[in-house]
Amino acid sequence: MHKIALYPGTFDPITNGHCDIINRALNLFDHLIIAVADSRSKKPLFTLDERIDMSQRAVADLDRVEVVGFDNLTIDLAKEHNASILIRGLRAVSDFEYELQLGYLNNSLDDSIETVYLMPTLQNAFISSSIVRNLLSFNGKTEHLLPPSVESMIRDLDSCTLP
Repeated sequence: MHKIALYPGTFDPITNGHCDIINRALNLFDHLIIAVADSRSKKPLFTLDERIDMSQRAVADLDRVEVVGFDNLTIDLAKEHNASILIRGLRAVSDFEYELQLGYLNNSLDDSIETVYLMPTLQNAFISSSIVRNLLSFNGKTEHLLPPSVESMIRDLDSCTLP
């Protein structure tokens, strides 16, 4: 049976922690869709198109992965793509309560779609997009937190894009 998993997130920007989860998911599922949320309410630093481009660059060398943007319910997107699994990353205990609530909510909307929680390696457990955005706002070092193609893209963006 062909198992399709959906990994939704804002990916503002996609980090080595996200890539760690992506690689772990590829060990478990036949096809993985990286779903980049519009998330206007979160006021992302990067546009949806930029975040999609970054995500595509980050997974360019991986087979069985595609990147899509979306602005609807995650469950509806999963149905559109015949995905039966939602992937969520857990870095710390602080993530667990929110992710558990989200998992229960999604299950209440469609109980045929399962949520699988994956942990990054210890090396990547502290990385979050918000930490990266904070470092970027101070022109701090982010090479160790981002895929090289994403780091390069961010540094090439017009400096007026970054705070």
